[in-house]
Amino acid sequence: MPSGQVVVLTALNLEYQAMRQKFAGTQVHRHKRGTRFEVGTVQGTSCRVALGLTSKGNSSAAVIAERAIQEFSPPAVLFVGVAGALWDTARLGDVVMATHVYAYHGGTSEDDGLKARPRVWEAPHGISQLASHLARLNDWADPMSGHEDVPQVRFGAIAAGEVVQNSRISAEAKWIRQHYNDALAIEMEAAGVAQAGHLNGAPVAIIRGISDRADGTKNSAEDRNWQPRAAANAAAFATRLAVELSGEQEETAMSQDDSVRSADQFDRRVSNTAHHSSVGIMAGSVTGSSVHMNSAPKASGTTDLIAELNGFREQLRRHRAEGALDEDTYREALNDLDSALRTAGSNTPESSKRTAMTLRRLRGLVAECPALVAELAPMVAAAGDLA
Repeated sequence: MPSGQVVVLTALNLEYQAMRQKFAGTQVHRHKRGTRFEVGTVQGTSCRVALGLTSKGNSSAAVIAERAIQEFSPPAVLFVGVAGALWDTARLGDVVMATHVYAYHGGTSEDDGLKARPRVWEAPHGISQLASHLARLNDWADPMSGHEDVPQVRFGAIAAGEVVQNSRISAEAKWIRQHYNDALAIEMEAAGVAQAGHLNGAPVAIIRGISDRADGTKNSAEDRNWQPRAAANAAAFATRLAVELSGEQEETAMSQDDSVRSADQFDRRVSNTAHHSSVGIMAGSVTGSSVHMNSAPKASGTTDLIAELNGFREQLRRHRAEGALDEDTYREALNDLDSALRTAGSNTPESSKRTAMTLRRLRGLVAECPALVAELAPMVAAAGDLA
């Protein structure tokens, strides 16, 4: 399975639908154990996302998160949904981005009471920095007709347990507020996802929209009003974050490719110099001779590149018909090819960079077909030259 797709997970169908509305060209991807993911592209971008449903609870969330990480090798996992606010810092509809996650159902019961033994996972520094930047820009929220209050992004701890918390006066509610009084929100899955990310070396971001106050006022009528709004706000911020993360990954990959290309060009110059020197020594008395260095042909401009990309579509069809490509890979390859064609037609340095990155991703997708990889090589080089 190709890497590079941001994984987004939710616990509830309501949250899942809020995220899915952001995607285009979704295709079902089935894990061998039956878990279904949907892979698509964020509308209007080249950002690829794999979306999955974990169901409620930290245990289920940990298993599905582990499965998604192993399946997609993502640059980041975003867990997106709703939560209850523990304090008045966050308003209903605001978004809380976890700076760290508490698994609060850890402790020791002694004669003088229950002593907290929490596990804690901090958010990755890079994701936290990027999220803070996006929050300052404050242009991520979807326009909501009839709602004047613009949701804000709050940064702080999130507490994750195994029960729905809806009281300020119960023994557990008091205990949580006593031992985790810096937690802005409370929910039931973040600890499982954070643990899966930690064990697999995958960065995890927890993004929650506040749908209730976990104080005894939570009820079905309020849920019907606030859960969709909170889920939509969390989905909007998560989508913006996913796009930026994908863009940063592309820039990093392009920078690495540029370094490799520069090294290759240096090696070729050294090799050519040595070759010409040898010719001069061996044929010093020969005059009027020329040495021609042959190289693989490649597209010379935007028009040629677009023509070659269109021709590559037929190559994909032929390999699919011959059984060299399975249906899922074929469809994803067509999606990447269409994305490369769109950006190639823009004819700007930034769009050329995105074209090159998309073609590199396509090259990885068809890596098991050497003929296709060879066809793509000059196109990747051409797109890089245009950038």
